[in-house]
Amino acid sequence: MPHYRIAEAAGLLGVSDDTVRRWIESGQLPAQRDTAGRRTVDGAALAEFARAQARSTPDPSAVGRSARNRLVGLVTEVISDRVMSQVEIQCGPHRVVSLMSTEAVQELGLAPGVLAVAVVKSTNVVVETPGEG
Repeated sequence: MPHYRIAEAAGLLGVSDDTVRRWIESGQLPAQRDTAGRRTVDGAALAEFARAQARSTPDPSAVGRSARNRLVGLVTEVISDRVMSQVEIQCGPHRVVSLMSTEAVQELGLAPGVLAVAVVKSTNVVVETPGEG
């Protein structure tokens, strides 16, 4: 299992090195010392911690669908032409981009700053790891 140094763990969690150090010092995140005496975090422990820290925004639409495929966020950009539009939504740490008709964008009132729910319906997910070519 890989081990991550504090700066690497901070980058993966999207926080500062100091935040990771505070989590280690408070016992929230287990750490060990490597052969050089530097603190490291076990990859499995980091993944578990990341999952426990993940927070989703409550869905304001009250539509009874699976929470797994509904991401609540703010519209950050809308690029439209006469027929089609590209809508970008920031859902916590996730950026979701949707292509839809410009008519739908206008009917939904989508514009930067508008609260929106991205509903993901997919049958195919590609997963890659660093270093694959």
